[in-house]
Amino acid sequence: MNRLYLLYMLLHMRRNVRKSKDKIEKLQTKKLRKMIKYAYTHSEYYRDSFQKAGLNKKNISTVSLSELPTINKEQLLENYDRLITAKDITQNKLLQFDENKSKNSLYKNQYHMVHSSGSTGIPRYFIYDQKAWSIMLAGIIRGALWGMSNHQILKLLAGKPKILYIAATDGRYGGAMAVGDGIHGVGASQKFLDINTPLTEWSKCMDEYKPDLIIGYPSAIKILGELIEKEQLEVSVKRVISCGEPLDRGLKEYLQKTFRAEIINFYGASESLAIGVEGNTDKEMILFDDMNMIEVVDGNMYLTCLYNYTQPLIRYQISDQLVLHKDEKLDVTSFTKADVLMCRNEEILWFMDKDGKRDFLHPLSVEGFCIHGLIDYQFKQISDTAFEIYAEIGVQADEEAIKTEIKTQMEKILNGKNITYVTFEIKFVEQILPDSKTGKKSLIIKPERR
Repeated sequence: MNRLYLLYMLLHMRRNVRKSKDKIEKLQTKKLRKMIKYAYTHSEYYRDSFQKAGLNKKNISTVSLSELPTINKEQLLENYDRLITAKDITQNKLLQFDENKSKNSLYKNQYHMVHSSGSTGIPRYFIYDQKAWSIMLAGIIRGALWGMSNHQILKLLAGKPKILYIAATDGRYGGAMAVGDGIHGVGASQKFLDINTPLTEWSKCMDEYKPDLIIGYPSAIKILGELIEKEQLEVSVKRVISCGEPLDRGLKEYLQKTFRAEIINFYGASESLAIGVEGNTDKEMILFDDMNMIEVVDGNMYLTCLYNYTQPLIRYQISDQLVLHKDEKLDVTSFTKADVLMCRNEEILWFMDKDGKRDFLHPLSVEGFCIHGLIDYQFKQISDTAFEIYAEIGVQADEEAIKTEIKTQMEKILNGKNITYVTFEIKFVEQILPDSKTGKKSLIIKPERR
């Protein structure tokens, strides 16, 4: 990654923040027209989909976004190979590459692979070429430094800040990959603290590394904050960037108080790693209109990514729920404002040994299982030292082989956390259903309160 090029893109992208609503809408329309035309020409799936909707080369350049057909995750998986515009990229080839290469390896030395952290046994990859990845990185850096002036940014970067990233880091998680590349791109130093690291090492890491910025899952940063309070560690953090999970108002205030720093809430997804940001004093999410187009139709959220031509996503349905604001005043920016109503918000599995020592398993450390024949799975905590795994498998799947593989992977995680006193049982069920109230499946079920 060329550092000067990335900084140039960052400064260029920051100018969009102050543009009028009218100019942003014209920029969106221009990018959308280009994306639609490219998808029609280079993607077999989109060409067929558009033609079935009555669109052709003559009218495709004037069609409005709402006239285009939508696509969901199931349709993406079913038509994956036909949707990709790059030659010789298939799901099977990506899976084989992922199984045999390190997470930092580029497919064909030019494509970044992001493995969506879904809970099913079917892998879903999102592919970014080098140009799209650079645009995305500039968007992420813009969000992480939201609210700072150019002078403040240059001063911060000149000091080569130390950045601590707390999250799942052992797979092709988009956040970890993007943060690592972004930090390297601006010349900062970095240290990764995997959520599977034994809790006893967290305080040591903070005390020795003394980070200037902290980035990570809010649930993990909260645990770090509690350690700081309990052990009275001295910290001097300029800002904390929350990502990967929802950040509710109460937790945001707690982090502000504990770290005595600005709290930035970043919003992204595997489909587009830079979607929006909530600044330290903002009370709503600010969507990056220059990178994506977001629609809410009948309560459903649809994303159109305006910069990824290798894997076009046009009116792609995302499970998050938003309420878009119609505030036209400039304020900080004319970008669209929104309230995020519902995203993934799993609970943490906490355990305690016979000496009263506590440690945990974060949901993102146990949701990466990808086993042939495993359709879905769910965790239920039974006690302070035990949990159950419910597994749903295919009709002709090898139950014993799946059980052995789950056991092997789970024991590896427990060993890595030094919590081998924790036991678990694997139970096979006919079907794992979503919660009747939320409509979403909880990965982790907590013990029933008595």
